[in-house]
Amino acid sequence: MAVAAPDTPVDFAILTGAGAPSRNYKAGDVIFREGDPAEELFVVKSGTVEIRLGNRLLDTLPERSIFGEMALIDHGPRSATAVAATDTTVVPVSEKQFLLMVSRTPYFALNVMRVLVQRLRTSNTIIY
Repeated sequence: MAVAAPDTPVDFAILTGAGAPSRNYKAGDVIFREGDPAEELFVVKSGTVEIRLGNRLLDTLPERSIFGEMALIDHGPRSATAVAATDTTVVPVSEKQFLLMVSRTPYFALNVMRVLVQRLRTSNTIIY
């Protein structure tokens, strides 16, 4: 596997390669709900996913995006609801797979942290 430079985002699609188990959802299907137990993050292989908190749309995620990443950081319940905005295929990533990626691609964890920081900054802008 190639090692990305620190300022080059890792393409999360590398987690959706051949043989990766995937889950399919129809437009409008709930992928997970706020408060659900969480054990994996997801990569959008195809389609679009909306992240919602109550009736509020927080983000719309295109292909190659990740979501649910907080599950692998603190093992807390889901903090929002993920809904397939279109017919969508996602690839679940377990903690074991995540740790393997971190060990093989040094900047992978940094890129996950960048996603977290971007979402935190967006949330702070909405709150304040």
